[in-house]
Amino acid sequence: MTRYYYDLHIHSCLSPCADNDSTPANIAGMAALNGLGIVALTDHNSTRNCPAFCAAARRMGLVPIPGMELTTAEEVHAICLFPTLEQAMAFGERVEACRIRIPNRPEIFGDQLVMDEDETVIATEPDLLINATSLTLSDAYRLACGMGGVSYPAHIDRPSGGLIAVLGDFPDDPPYTAYELNREESRAEYLANYPHLRELVSVVSSDAHQLGAIAEAAHYVELDDEPYSSRLVAERLIGWLRGEAKE
Repeated sequence: MTRYYYDLHIHSCLSPCADNDSTPANIAGMAALNGLGIVALTDHNSTRNCPAFCAAARRMGLVPIPGMELTTAEEVHAICLFPTLEQAMAFGERVEACRIRIPNRPEIFGDQLVMDEDETVIATEPDLLINATSLTLSDAYRLACGMGGVSYPAHIDRPSGGLIAVLGDFPDDPPYTAYELNREESRAEYLANYPHLRELVSVVSSDAHQLGAIAEAAHYVELDDEPYSSRLVAERLIGWLRGEAKE
């Protein structure tokens, strides 16, 4: 078993609320400096910067996890992660068809920059990425899992986009296997108020929108990675999040 320090919730310059210097390569570099081993890119409602991120992360010796922070029809934020870039991009295409199109106003919300592996801006997303999609919580869960990934509620300890703040409870359906906290200090309170969370995998991630907010080496998962490959580690991580092999 190998210990991997992780941050599974990071935004790049594609997310309008993220800094423009949070490029895929800069994210990978900061994650490596912080001692992380597994890093997920989770831009709002898009996977378009995942190819550049995966390439940059591998150059830095990191295991990249391509994904998305999806905003559901209920306005709940859900993390959707995949073991391969191909799966993530296919999921991104499905989500594209479910987006509600509102033109972005960069002067208000920020730029939405798509980059290539050479750190060149190759496109600007014209429609706002942070608004809700037409996918419900159940839709998002079943779509992500059906395409080989995992979906779980993001930052349940936050009022904005947090599942409990929005719905008032942690529902039985969809049958989540994991949940995310934004702050480790929230754990005791949420386990006391929602005891069934003890049965689920818990992750703590940064939701970083600036390079300086990316997590340092604090939270980890131990995975069987023999014979080693980046893909095997990614698959084992997704399996862990799906409840197939807990820490």
